[in-house]
Amino acid sequence: MAFPNIFTDEVSAAVISRIANLKPGTLPDWGKMNSAQMLAHCSVTYEMVYESKHPKPNFLMRFILKMFIKKTVTGDAPYKRNSQTAPAFVIKDDRNFDKEKSRLISYIIKTKDLGENHFDGKESLSFGVLNKDEWNTMFYKHLDHHLTQFGV
Repeated sequence: MAFPNIFTDEVSAAVISRIANLKPGTLPDWGKMNSAQMLAHCSVTYEMVYESKHPKPNFLMRFILKMFIKKTVTGDAPYKRNSQTAPAFVIKDDRNFDKEKSRLISYIIKTKDLGENHFDGKESLSFGVLNKDEWNTMFYKHLDHHLTQFGV
């Protein structure tokens, strides 16, 4: 199953429209996060691309991530509800909904503007070099999973 291309104007606009339908009080159909925490959680993927806030895993951890987790993140199968997440993605503190919403939208626009060719062959923090399709799947699938979780 190929996912919609997050690098296109149409798909990124559709995702942003779904985010715009979220409210601070929107409740999830499953899971423990509130909507502000979910937005912050979704931004972690982009933080790992654009910021130096998350340390690069050591050689052994990268090997484990590439061998056992990469296919789940970049493969065609959708995420299962309530599946475990990496510690860097766990958001337990209170977050400002409007700030997190704006931040995530900015990341989506920046990614779309850079385009798929920018990402083709780019190294990810956790999984090594990914092609443009793997980057697209990682970005889109994660956003779609959580926006679906919140019914938007």
